[in-house]
Amino acid sequence: MAQEDLVMGHEELPVEGEGDRSQVEGKDDAALLQTMGYKPVLHRTYTLFENFATTFAALYFVGGVRVTYSTGIAAGGNLAYWTSYLVTLVFTFITAAVVAEVCSASPSAGSIYLWAAEAGGPRFGRLLGFTVAWWSTTAWTTFCASNTQAAANYMLAELTVFNVDFPKDTDSVKFRAVQWICTEVLLALAALLNFLPPRYFKYVFWVSAGFVMLDFFMNLIWLPIGAANTWGFRSAHEAFMTTYNGTGAPDGWNWCLSYLATAGILIGFDASGHVAEETKNASVTAARGIFWSTVASGIGGLFTILLFLFCAPTPDVLMSFGSPQPFVPLYAVVLGRGGHIVMNVVCILALWLNTAIAIIAASRLVFAVARDGVLPFSGWVSKVNNGQPRNAVIVVWGVAALITCTILPSNVAFTSLVSAAGVPSAAAYGLICLGRLFCTPKRFPKPKWSLGRWSKPFQFIGVFWNGWVVAVLFSPYEWPITGGNLNYAAIIMGGVTILALISYFVMPENAWLPNERITHFIDSKGAVETVEEIDDATDHGGPSHTW
Repeated sequence: MAQEDLVMGHEELPVEGEGDRSQVEGKDDAALLQTMGYKPVLHRTYTLFENFATTFAALYFVGGVRVTYSTGIAAGGNLAYWTSYLVTLVFTFITAAVVAEVCSASPSAGSIYLWAAEAGGPRFGRLLGFTVAWWSTTAWTTFCASNTQAAANYMLAELTVFNVDFPKDTDSVKFRAVQWICTEVLLALAALLNFLPPRYFKYVFWVSAGFVMLDFFMNLIWLPIGAANTWGFRSAHEAFMTTYNGTGAPDGWNWCLSYLATAGILIGFDASGHVAEETKNASVTAARGIFWSTVASGIGGLFTILLFLFCAPTPDVLMSFGSPQPFVPLYAVVLGRGGHIVMNVVCILALWLNTAIAIIAASRLVFAVARDGVLPFSGWVSKVNNGQPRNAVIVVWGVAALITCTILPSNVAFTSLVSAAGVPSAAAYGLICLGRLFCTPKRFPKPKWSLGRWSKPFQFIGVFWNGWVVAVLFSPYEWPITGGNLNYAAIIMGGVTILALISYFVMPENAWLPNERITHFIDSKGAVETVEEIDDATDHGGPSHTW
C-alpha cells in the first residue's frame, strides 16, 4: 500500500440504514479518522478487553512494584513509600482521565503526539506535536530495551541463587556480554510475536493479562506462607511507620525521592490510545481502556506494595542479596529453590509478554509519524500488510536492539539511556493537560467519553502533578553525586527536546501538522455530528478535506 493511500481523500463511508451495532460503530470510527485526515487502513478487530489489556499488560503493576521497591524504601523507608504511592494513585488517575477524554476525541494510531498537537490548537499545536512525537518515541523505544533487560536480569539472578562460578556484577564485561545476548534474544522473540495476524495476536493480550494476575495471586498466596516460615511477618509499625535513608540525600529530599519509585509504576497508560485505530468503537472503548486499566493497575499495585511491606525483609537485608534483581534471591529464601524457579519463570514470561505489548504501542507511534511522511523511508515504514504496520515493528525492534548494545561498553551508558524512559511520557501528559487548559479551553471537539465540569480542574491538577513527577525523575538517586551515579535523564531529555525544536523550525509547515489540519479537527463537533456531516457531503457529492 502506497503512503499516499494512507491519507484521507474522498472516502466512502457505510450508508445509513438498518445496520447492526458494529456497522454504526465502524461508521463513527471512520468519520473520526476523516476529521484527522486519515483513511482507515489498519485492521479494527480489538474489543474493550484487548484495549484494556494493552495498558494493563504494559504497566504490569506487580513487576513495576518489584523493580522499584528497593528504590522506594531506600528513599524515606516504608512510611514514605506507601504514603507517596497513595498520592501517586490519586493524581495519576486524574491525569489518566484527562488523557482518556482527549483520546475519546482523537482515537488514532500513535495518538499521543496528535493529542498534544490538537490540545495546542492552531497557534501552538504544531510545536507541541513535534515535541511530544520526539519525547514519546524516545520513551517507548527505550522502554522496550529496558524492559527486556529486566527480564534478562531475572534469568541471570539465578547465578547468585545457585552460586555459579561466573561473574555476577555489571562491572564485569563477561556478565554484561551474557546480559546483552539474553536481552537481544528476548527482544527479538517479542518483536516476532508482533507478526502474528490480528485474529491470533489478540490472544497475546489475554495471555499477558493472565500472567500479570497469575504473578499477583502467586505472590499473594505463596509469599505470606514463605515469610511466615522464614523471617516472619513484619509488625504493623515496621511495615507502615519505619523510615530509612539509603540515598544519602537530605532528609526532606530523600522522602521526595520515593516518588521516583511510585510514579514510575503507573507511567505508560497511553498504550491503549496507540491501538485506538485498531479498536472497535474507539472513541469510547479506547478512553475506557486508558482510564480503567490505570485504575485497575493502581489498585493492584497498592495491594502488592502492602503485601511486600509485611513480607519482605528489612532494607539492609534486601539490599545485601547482591543480585541484579533482589527479589529472585528473596523468593529463593522464602519459597525454596524449587518454588522460586516457578515464580521466576512466571516473572520472566510476564516481562517478555510485556515487551511484546510495548512494541505494538511503540510501532503504532512510529507508523503514525511515518504515515505523515516525516521519517526517512516513510513510504516503507508506513506500509501496511494485512492491516498491520509490520515494517514499523521492524524499526522499533532495530532501534531497541541498538540501544541494548550500549550494555557492552558500560553499564552506566545503558542505564543512563533507559533512565530517561519514564520522563518523556510524564512530560507529554503534562503538556497535553497544559494545552487543553490554556490553548483550547473551549475550542475542542466534544468527546463521547467526557469529564464534564471536572475537565478543567483535572487539567489544572495534571499540569502540576506531572511537572512534579518530571522534577523528581530528573533528580540524582544517590548522594554524594559522582559520574557513576549521575542521573542523565535531564541531559538526554534536553537533547531530545533540542532535536524536536530543530525539526520544528527546519521542517516546512505543509510537510507535517499544518495549522489547517489542526484547525479543522478542533473545530469539528464530535463523532455523531461528524458522521451526519460526512453523510450529507457523500449524498450531495460534497468535498472532503485532504492532508
